[in-house]
Amino acid sequence: MSKITDRVSALAKPIVEEEGCSLWDVEYVREAGTWYLRVFVDKEGGLGIDDCERISRRLDPLLDEEDPIPDSYVFEVGSAGAERELKRPQDFAQFMGSEVEVRLYQPKNGSKSFVGTLKAYEDGDVTIENGSAEMRFEKGMIALVRLHVSI
Repeated sequence: MSKITDRVSALAKPIVEEEGCSLWDVEYVREAGTWYLRVFVDKEGGLGIDDCERISRRLDPLLDEEDPIPDSYVFEVGSAGAERELKRPQDFAQFMGSEVEVRLYQPKNGSKSFVGTLKAYEDGDVTIENGSAEMRFEKGMIALVRLHVSI
């Protein structure tokens, strides 16, 4: 799968940037028996539906021409979202000091989900601060880390 997402990222990035946006992520996943190719983008000041539509209209024919995916799939362009997942070291660097949710594979102290301020990221290990307590999670424990929006 990673080769498909890498190829699509390489095709999408110039188009996304020409439209004044930045490429956040590409995923190729199977859900309920259907393959989905999703291109997630971001834009300073906020992303609109018109941005997604322009990118989709430009990228769709290029994907048909380059044909990086042999099977049929549903193609979507959308926002990275306010509660986007942080995956790469640069994602963590960009949002250092932001509120995040850390989800674990196995419970720690009786919970699999922790919310706090992102304090450190080192080789996949994540440290958050919740109140006056710091919690460190090792890479192998972490199912996902995403931005958290408090309501």
